Amino acid sequence: MTTPERLTGKQPMCALLVRSLTRTVFSGLSTHRSTAAAGCRSAFQQNRRSKMSYTTVERGAPNSLDYRLYIKGANGFVSPFHDIPLHANAEKTVFNMVVEVPRWSNAKMEIATKEKLNPIKQDVKKGNLRYVKNCFPHHGYIWNYGAFPQTWEDPNHRDQHTECKGDNDPIDVCEIGQRVANRGDVIQVKVLGIMALIDEGETDWKILAIDVKDPLAAQMNDIEDIKKLKPGFLEATCEWFKIYKIPDGKPENQFAFEGQAKDKAFALNIITETHEQWRNLVAKKTDSAGIACENVSVGSSPFMMTQEDAQAIVDKSAPVAPAEPINSEVDKWHHITKL
Repeated sequence: MTTPERLTGKQPMCALLVRSLTRTVFSGLSTHRSTAAAGCRSAFQQNRRSKMSYTTVERGAPNSLDYRLYIKGANGFVSPFHDIPLHANAEKTVFNMVVEVPRWSNAKMEIATKEKLNPIKQDVKKGNLRYVKNCFPHHGYIWNYGAFPQTWEDPNHRDQHTECKGDNDPIDVCEIGQRVANRGDVIQVKVLGIMALIDEGETDWKILAIDVKDPLAAQMNDIEDIKKLKPGFLEATCEWFKIYKIPDGKPENQFAFEGQAKDKAFALNIITETHEQWRNLVAKKTDSAGIACENVSVGSSPFMMTQEDAQAIVDKSAPVAPAEPINSEVDKWHHITKL
């Protein structure tokens, strides 16, 4: 049986530019050789950064403890935590987002930060797979939920705004566009704002972003645009995070800034900070806190491995199997009567 793969984008197209520049170099314009070569490299790198495609490879049985979703790039398997670039364009105004949980679904999927190659897997609590409860009027997650690659909320760093330490994960992203994404998609988004959840005493930033291909993307550039074009959405987001653990017997979650979202400029500063914390992580300049830092592309990292190593990790995972049934309890509605 072959491993199923799903295309999540377009292949980069720089071949014509390479051939054109090669002909120019060898037509006698030797004085322009260095400039042309540098221009080709720059154009290729920018095009590759913005249009690189990824596929997903499933292993194990969906809805089981051994299910894993690996991400594959043009040259082989990659870590969605360490190898996918944070920025999707040269101007650093568009970001790559790894979708862990599609909108309206309940399975609490996440990048496995402590496993080599960091596949997406379902979170486990006391030996059981985790599903978020349907807290009326919400069903499952109300956005496409995921993370920014190459970011890390350092659990040894106390944030100056929240006075709480990081949660040891990549920074979370709520994508608010109209499309329901697929698990494992790598989509390009614009940052609009940020909220600061305090989850069991840890800082858990929530980036608010929109897919650049969404019909409203051109009109949405900052937090005020969400208020204008999607009235009530910020309030619903705040409510969702406050109450989603209550059916599990947990207390209501708290927010910094009295639950108010901060603007794009504030969000970009937090992203920059968490990107730098990630750099220190993969460079082995800080305590890894149990994080698996193996990667195939970060040249300055002592954790860099070969594609053969990456392939071996996937080969050792559970073989593909049919999905296991989901307990009907997942569809139950929960009415939260006290906020």
